Amino acid sequence: MTRTSIRWRMVVALMAAVVGMAVPAGSAQAADGTAPPRMADGFGLTQVDTAVGGPTNFHITVTTPQVTGKHHIKIILPSGYYDDPARRYPVLYFLHGSPDDPIQQNYPALTTSNEMITVIPDGGARGWYANWLNQRTPAGAQNWENFHLKQVIPFIDANLRTIATKKARAIAGVSMGGFGALHYAQDRPDLFSQTASLSGDIDLSVRSMDLRLAVVASLVAYEPSVDSDAAFGSPYPVFNADWRWNEVDPAQHMDKLAGVGVSIYVGNGRGDVTDLEFWVESASKHVKDSMDALGMPYYYVDYGDGSAWGTQCNGGHNAGCWEEDLRDLIPRLERAFAS
Repeated sequence: MTRTSIRWRMVVALMAAVVGMAVPAGSAQAADGTAPPRMADGFGLTQVDTAVGGPTNFHITVTTPQVTGKHHIKIILPSGYYDDPARRYPVLYFLHGSPDDPIQQNYPALTTSNEMITVIPDGGARGWYANWLNQRTPAGAQNWENFHLKQVIPFIDANLRTIATKKARAIAGVSMGGFGALHYAQDRPDLFSQTASLSGDIDLSVRSMDLRLAVVASLVAYEPSVDSDAAFGSPYPVFNADWRWNEVDPAQHMDKLAGVGVSIYVGNGRGDVTDLEFWVESASKHVKDSMDALGMPYYYVDYGDGSAWGTQCNGGHNAGCWEEDLRDLIPRLERAFAS
């Protein structure tokens, strides 16, 4: 090694230390794809603990003033991510249901794409992908929308080789996450070109009072218990007291998704009223009716009892059906991104 190369390496190391970028042990491995990539803190997110998993399927843990506690962010990279350091990728943000966690989202379909990055941020057991009305509950700060849209997305764009444009960004989710996917796309249609609900709670109007009360039940049931009005104010349609619920109800605001590709997947719960899918089917139909009235294009699949929807679906509100949904959705997103 020449004196010049030695001097240059010393300068690089000194510069990295000065700007707080000293490379931790194992970073050389991360660079060549044998460990998760190193990700720098920023946008209000601070990483705690260490990354867990392999180079293309791992999760990190972060804290943020926007939401009390520690939060996982699961990241799935294309298998060829490290092969071409110049290549950039579109991103699918996938939102989990209640009361799940990102590290429980082990759908094989999410690992099949070599054309996009998938990011699964924590949405809490009952965060409902919203900035709660009441921040002074035993649950502490609950600004989930700020966390996801103002922190996670720019953090991902800064640390991974993404294509940071609306065209190259999609958002989808299951159950509670289906609500979140449509809600976020309606609030920020400038961020997403595609949105998809998989068995989503996507009608919170009085037409689907059962689903509205399911949200209330989750607020009260999970620890620490909070007031039924904590997230969206009063759920009761008396003297317009429930106006905030109507404001965030996806079914009433489908016009905001003009120019965004919309996909809806739902079953019928086999007609069993004890299966949540029985109730979200009606919600999905209400959304479909809204899009029909607006003359909007969309992609809609009601697979009924699941008998003709792959090999894992029984028409219920469960991971077997959502895996089949994702097997259909992922290739469609890839084509949309490539078009």
